[in-house]
Amino acid sequence: MGNKFIKLNKMIEKEKKVKIIKKYGIHDSDTGSSEVQIAILTKRIKELTDHLKTHKKDNHSRRGLLQMVSKRKKLLKFLKERDLGRYEKVVKSLKLKAAKAFEKKGE
Repeated sequence: MGNKFIKLNKMIEKEKKVKIIKKYGIHDSDTGSSEVQIAILTKRIKELTDHLKTHKKDNHSRRGLLQMVSKRKKLLKFLKERDLGRYEKVVKSLKLKAAKAFEKKGE
């Protein structure tokens, strides 16, 4: 019975990834662009943050969360250096903290 739940959960995760790829990808089969990677990491970070709210002592997952945040930070830095327009678009659409800086500049 547990296996069915895990398979169902993975399918849902796959469907979510496909939606993210369609929304942020440059083309249909784009899975490697910085925008897609940042969007997928952001989704996983949000889900893991919710998990850690109920399981406060789950330090293994907390370590994974910190690794994901670090990877997202590096990808954001890379994108910002390469193409500021794409960086701004991704940050605004994902509603990350850096989006506030762009809103202040626009005023």
